[in-house]
Amino acid sequence: MITEHLALSIWTGRVNEMKDVRNLKVWQAAHLMTLSVYRMTRNFPRDELFGSTSQMRRCSVSIGANIAKGAGKRGNTEFQRFLQIAAGSASELDYHLLLVHDLKLLCDTEYQNGVNDLVRLRKMLSSLIQKIEHERLLARC
Repeated sequence: MITEHLALSIWTGRVNEMKDVRNLKVWQAAHLMTLSVYRMTRNFPRDELFGSTSQMRRCSVSIGANIAKGAGKRGNTEFQRFLQIAAGSASELDYHLLLVHDLKLLCDTEYQNGVNDLVRLRKMLSSLIQKIEHERLLARC
């Protein structure tokens, strides 16, 4: 369960500043979500290995990986673009959680914990995307 508070990050918005992705609260939350998904899918039926197990793991990894990739790019525009890709992967994971719950592969508690963690993560992504957009608009003035 992700217990991180909604603090965004230490992101300063300085274009030429090197960003250590491990210091970003949103990346930390994404990493915890990925670990949770791996634990969640560990006991899925073998016939789901190339279905739901693979898809859920792949899109959860994509969230953190795209945050990291964006943090390694120069400038707010690229960082924001990769955060938006991460947000898309989070939306995909949301669907997969619902699907495996409806297929009775996840119990109600696991499902609700996963959804709650994902909602917090998606809010963090959205807030950081909006913050960067605001900083980009201010920089144009």
